Parts: sequence; structure tokens; C-alpha cells
Amino acid sequence: MSLSHALLGLLAIEPASGYELSKEFERDLGRYAWQAGHTSVYPELIRMAEQGLVEVTHEGARRSRTYAVTDKGREELREWLLAPWGQGVVRNEQVLRLFLLEALEPDETVTALRGLVEHAEGRISELRRLRAEQDAEPRQGRDTLGQLAAEYGLRQYQATHDWALWAIEHVNRRQGSDSA
Repeated sequence: MSLSHALLGLLAIEPASGYELSKEFERDLGRYAWQAGHTSVYPELIRMAEQGLVEVTHEGARRSRTYAVTDKGREELREWLLAPWGQGVVRNEQVLRLFLLEALEPDETVTALRGLVEHAEGRISELRRLRAEQDAEPRQGRDTLGQLAAEYGLRQYQATHDWALWAIEHVNRRQGSDSA
């Protein structure tokens, strides 16, 4: 995924200024999916406008610009969203750490996995709270689609939690059989 696809998606839902888009990356989008600051967002919007993917629809005070996705940008987003899954570049620090846990002593591995359990429990609680708030006050626009992402996140963290508990059991069993 690239920043341009994230911006195209946000702008396809609703036109926004660079400032408003930067704020989106400070919320759940940045926490759970893709991090980007204003120093990345503004130059990317300019590049995308030069490519005809977005256009400025309004200029306000202090050179504020509202951007909207163009037909060309909407087609680029559509192609990306409908492309087969798994074709993107994978850079997942958390999974890399899991691959490398064997570099630790077994008791350190269990400590790291317990940290993962606690982290997952915290995120599960947070996402359940967010889902309850969303259910109480149904939202529109970006927040409506955010409910799908929140449910995905909730299920993903539950699976991570369950896997980490299984892995702790596995390490403990293995450690017990090694010492026997």
C-alpha cells in the first residue's frame, strides 16, 4: 500500500484539506493501518494533483486547499482495491519479532509473549469500547467504514491473543521436555 492510495480512499469518501487528512492519520487510521504525518501528506497531495489523481476544489484562508479525487484517481483507487490480495510489500515489525523470538532464552520468550498477550488485551478492550460507542451513535462517512476496520482489528487482536497464549504453552511444554 502507498500513501497515495490511503489519500485517494479518504478523498473518495469525502473531500478534505491537507490538514484534515493529516488529522485522519493521527487517529485510528494511523494507529492501526498506515502512519503518515503532515510532512508526507502535503507533498504527496501536490504530486497526486500533478498526476491528475486529485484536484483542488476550494482555496481558503491561509492557503488552505480542499482536495477531491478525480475520475482518474477514483479509477486508480478502484484498481488497487480490487487487485488480488497479498501483492503488496510486507513490512510488519511485530511479525518480524515473532520470527526472531527463538533468539531469546525460553523464559525471555515467554516474557515477550506475555507482553503480547497484555498488548492484545488492551487493544481488544479499546476496540470493544469504540465499537460500543459506534453502536450507540451510528456515524456516517469515514466513520461508517471505520466500523468494518474496527471489527477486523478486534478479531485480529483476539486471534493474536489466543495465539500468544498457545505459544506460551508450546514454549513451556518444549522447555519441560528439553529439561527431562
